[in-house]
Amino acid sequence: MSDEQLQKFSVVTTNGDVPGVNPLDQVLQEIERQKATYEKLLADHRELSKDTDQNVELTKRFQKRNAILRQILTEDEMEQAQGLELYKEDTRLCALQETEGRLKDEIQKMKEELCCMDKLTHELEKQTQVSTAMPEKRVVFTGSVSVAEASAGTSSSIDMKVRIMYPMEGGTALVTFEDAEVAQSIISMEQHEIRLGDCFIRVKAQPVQFLMPSHIEVDTRVCPRRILLSDLPKKVEMKRLLDRLEIHFQKGRNGGGEVETIDLLRDSGNVVITFAEDNVAKGLTDKKYHVVDNMYKLRVTPFVNGEITNLQTRMSVSQRTVLLTEIPDIMEQENMQDSLEIHFQKGGNGGGEVDAFIYNPLGHRTLAIFEEDSPRKK
Repeated sequence: MSDEQLQKFSVVTTNGDVPGVNPLDQVLQEIERQKATYEKLLADHRELSKDTDQNVELTKRFQKRNAILRQILTEDEMEQAQGLELYKEDTRLCALQETEGRLKDEIQKMKEELCCMDKLTHELEKQTQVSTAMPEKRVVFTGSVSVAEASAGTSSSIDMKVRIMYPMEGGTALVTFEDAEVAQSIISMEQHEIRLGDCFIRVKAQPVQFLMPSHIEVDTRVCPRRILLSDLPKKVEMKRLLDRLEIHFQKGRNGGGEVETIDLLRDSGNVVITFAEDNVAKGLTDKKYHVVDNMYKLRVTPFVNGEITNLQTRMSVSQRTVLLTEIPDIMEQENMQDSLEIHFQKGGNGGGEVDAFIYNPLGHRTLAIFEEDSPRKK
């Protein structure tokens, strides 16, 4: 704009008055004011741009952090999933371990039961061996069966014949009466005066007491080195037969071996052979029957050893036998025995019928054997 134009420019107010201020100054003031406004706007714009940049940077940071957090969250979820799988695996492992423990316990119990069964089988085998180890005997049933006892189911027992060894001291005698009341009367009198020619002796009468077995348990086992031979021929001299048996069972082709001893059991008439080694007897007993010298068929069975495992005894008193003590040694044994026996046979002396009489002088040893309450000298 030219100066001329500026000079012609005028400002008119709303009421038509012309102000007294120079219009140029007003314009300049307006320019200054607009410039200030512009500067302020620029400053605001710069501040806004700065805030915008900060917001953009903060947004980027938040986005980055968000991405990191999402990654961490994803990893956590994966770890949780893995942890859940591990937990499931641990649970399954614990269940398997528990099952394994239970199976091991059952296996252990089965092993223990099997061990017990093996022991029982072994015991049954031993019993079978023992039951077959006895020589054969021909028996005939001549008795009767009690129906009441059979139906009651009473337990069976073995009745044994009484055979008691009774060692006699010197200066004693044993007298068995037929009547038990006579024996008790003699014992009750205690002191007895016996006439021997021109003199008298005094003896003392006492009851005979001894221990009797009331209950016996025997543990039997098969001897690995012995065999029992039965069914021996009766018409062969025993010494010759024993020699033939020893020769036969020493030979390896007969299943034998080195013979240590050979013994005759006189009460049964059987023979026991003892080998030097343990493995010979078993092979011979398995065969059971052996033919010696192509003539004698013998039965070979295991030899059974017995051990008493439980013995209960009771004191028993003989009812018919009397023990006489304090007998002096003043005459021959036979004469003394006859004099004592005659004295106690007389009813006037309190005696009675004598069933058995044994006298053992001072300084001698005698073994009396009681069988059914009657002693006999051995």
